[in-house]
Amino acid sequence: MAAPLSSPHSIDSPDMQRAGRELLSLALIDARNHTLHLLSLYEEALGSSALAVPRTDDIADPGVVPPVWLAGHIGWFAEWWIGRNTQRAFGADCPVRPTRLAAIDPQADGWWDPAQATREQLWSPGLPDLGQTKAYLLETLESTLELLENAAETDPGLYFYRLALFHEDLRGEQFIVMAQTLGLRLGIEQMPIAVTREPLVLPATQWELGLPEGCGFAFAQEQGAHRVDVPEFEIDAQPVTWNQYIEFVDEGGYDRKEFWHPQGWRWLASQIDGRRGPRHVEQIGAARHGTGGSVLQHRFGATVRAAGHHSAVHLSWWEADAWARWAGRRIATEVEWEIAALTAARRGFRWADVHEWTAGTLRPWPGFRADPWSRGGEFDPTPAFGQARVLRGASFATRARLRSPRRRGFTLPDRDDGFFGFRTCSL
Repeated sequence: MAAPLSSPHSIDSPDMQRAGRELLSLALIDARNHTLHLLSLYEEALGSSALAVPRTDDIADPGVVPPVWLAGHIGWFAEWWIGRNTQRAFGADCPVRPTRLAAIDPQADGWWDPAQATREQLWSPGLPDLGQTKAYLLETLESTLELLENAAETDPGLYFYRLALFHEDLRGEQFIVMAQTLGLRLGIEQMPIAVTREPLVLPATQWELGLPEGCGFAFAQEQGAHRVDVPEFEIDAQPVTWNQYIEFVDEGGYDRKEFWHPQGWRWLASQIDGRRGPRHVEQIGAARHGTGGSVLQHRFGATVRAAGHHSAVHLSWWEADAWARWAGRRIATEVEWEIAALTAARRGFRWADVHEWTAGTLRPWPGFRADPWSRGGEFDPTPAFGQARVLRGASFATRARLRSPRRRGFTLPDRDDGFFGFRTCSL
């Protein structure tokens, strides 16, 4: 059984989901400063305040949007659910379409509401420029902080403020993923990684998955505490490394249909680059004499040699599954991952350098209820049930307060633009 959630001690704590007004205020300022900092990094990398980036294929890179639009959307989201929402005090019980006040700018919804703006409109030259967008970000933050001062110190009263914080943090990582996709040098480096360890054996147990009532803010797919029986299992102490992945490539893993799920094989055949390695890899060399091979990887616009003991990254779920089949292992389930993350850290279980694919598809847990804000939106899990795969963990680009072993992300199995890796268990 996992230990109960504690109250946050800083704005970087994963327990910020229970933060009160004072810490929330500081964290919201921190998040907005981080967004403005990322915009400055984009401006430096692009050499222009226009922040014009090439439009990528919508299917291959659905997460790429104009940086200025993404920044404006962050401010709009907070205004939409806090500043303009007259029923924000109801928290998760707020109606999907509450009564709303007018926007700071009468064109705000047409510019920044994803439900109204088409992909074509996102790239329209008629959107506010960087200076106007920064002013909007500061104005919406000021409004949010003023309203927070008088919000009820309860979970419902603080629900949308916590939501706005975590939404901005998620979008912050999207900025960094976009920079990697577009090959922009932001000066953001991956943290050093410790040496690899042997797999760990964990005993059979009964585990409580899901966050219970009264835990503070939680995304819809994380709610619904329930017990599950878990047999003994052996799990990798760290995600699969480049040295391990090279061996799969060296043995023709991308050409051997027997290792691939039928849908994965179709996905592989659909890749126009004739893929024989993970995304952003320019060259992946053969492993020899047990010393590991070589990986040349495009990282934020530069070609670098990836360290062999670093986690393999930018992998789709299909690639993870194929590697596991080749290795005679299986992708870890999310409950196995969570147990190890919460109980085996002292034994060498390492996470938080890549988001990790887990086995099976995203399913609702008992008592699932969609959020008022996510219904029909990008973070709505409902359409993804039975199709998306669950991601656990965090990456080097994830804000510290989002690095919770109970965080339950998800995306479709063919996505490889994010900082995605995986670990396996014995059969």
